[in-house]
Amino acid sequence: MSAKLFTPFTIGDVTLKNRIVMSPMCMYSVVSQDGKVQPFHITHYESRAVGQAGLIMVESTAVKPEGRISLNDLGIWEDEHIDGLLQITEAVHRHGAKAAIQLGHAGRKAGLPSEIYSSSPMAFSDDYQTPVEMDQAAIDDAVKAFRNGAMRAKKAGFDIIEIHGAHGYLINQFLSPLTNKRTDKYGGSTENRYRFLREIIDAVKEVWKAPLFVRISANEYDENGNQKEDFIYFAKEMKQQGIDLIDCSSGGVIPVKVPSYPGYQVTYAEEIRRGADIPTGAVGLISRGVQAEEILQNERADLVFLARAFLRNPYWPKQAADELGETIEAPAQYKRGWR
Repeated sequence: MSAKLFTPFTIGDVTLKNRIVMSPMCMYSVVSQDGKVQPFHITHYESRAVGQAGLIMVESTAVKPEGRISLNDLGIWEDEHIDGLLQITEAVHRHGAKAAIQLGHAGRKAGLPSEIYSSSPMAFSDDYQTPVEMDQAAIDDAVKAFRNGAMRAKKAGFDIIEIHGAHGYLINQFLSPLTNKRTDKYGGSTENRYRFLREIIDAVKEVWKAPLFVRISANEYDENGNQKEDFIYFAKEMKQQGIDLIDCSSGGVIPVKVPSYPGYQVTYAEEIRRGADIPTGAVGLISRGVQAEEILQNERADLVFLARAFLRNPYWPKQAADELGETIEAPAQYKRGWR
C-alpha cells in the first residue's frame, strides 16, 4: 500500500500532488517597510517547491498597513504588491506545486509605532500599546480590506487563500471572549463573536471562487476562553459558508506558555474534522514521515502542515519518502542525487 502522504488531494478545481503543506511562517524580510516582496522571499518559497511540497503557503500577508505584525511584513494592501507576489507564484508553479497565501491583520498584536486596532481596547501585554476599539466604520473597512486582498491574490496567481483567524490576531480577537468585551452585535454570544469572521468570509467569497481555508487557534489555554464546543460551532458555521478546510493551530490569544511536544495540536484537527465533518490540516512539531503518515492513515486530518521541519530541510518530502519506502519524482536537475 502506498503512503497516503504522497497521494493527491483535490479541493474544488485544485489538486495537490501530495498532502504535504509548507505552513505559513513570517520571515520579517521586507527591507523598506513597504510590504514588497524581496529576492529572499522568492528563493525561500521556490526552494520548498523544488523540494516537492504539494502546497506552498506564503506567510501572513497584511491586508492593511496597520495590520502588520512588524514593519518588515509582506503586504497586500495595494496593487503595487501584486507583481512581487506574482513572481512567487510563478516560481512555485514551475515545480508542480500549488501556491497559497495567508491573509492577515494583526490587530492589537501589531508591533508598529502608529495607532493599532482591536475588538476591545485591551493591550496584549505590557510590551504592547493599547489598541483603539474598532467602530462600525473600522470593522467595515477591515472586511473590505480582506476582500480587496483576495482580489489581489487572484491577480497574483494564487491557487488557495487562507484567512488567518488564529494566534491572537485581529479575527481571533473578535472570536475569543478573552479579548472581545464588546456589548454590540459583534460581542457577547458565540454567534456575535463569530460575526466579524462571517462577514470577512462572505466578502472574500464574493471575489474568490477557488479553495478557501481558515486557520484557527483551537485551544486558548484558559478556562475562560473558547472551549471545544465553541470551536465546533465556528467550524460548522465556516463549513456552511463554504470554507474548504480548517487549519488547526492553537494559542497566541493571551500571553501564556503553550505546552508543546511532537504533534501537540493534532488532536484539535481530529476533533474538528469529526465534530464538524469538514477537512482539516494538522500542524505543530510534525517532523517525521512516519508521524505525518499516522495522522493521515488514522484520518485525524486531511493535510499535514510543516513549519520548522521545512526551515531545517527544504527537501523534507524526499526525507519522508525515504523513511516510508516511497519513491517521488526528482527535479530534473537533482536526479543524480535523489536515487
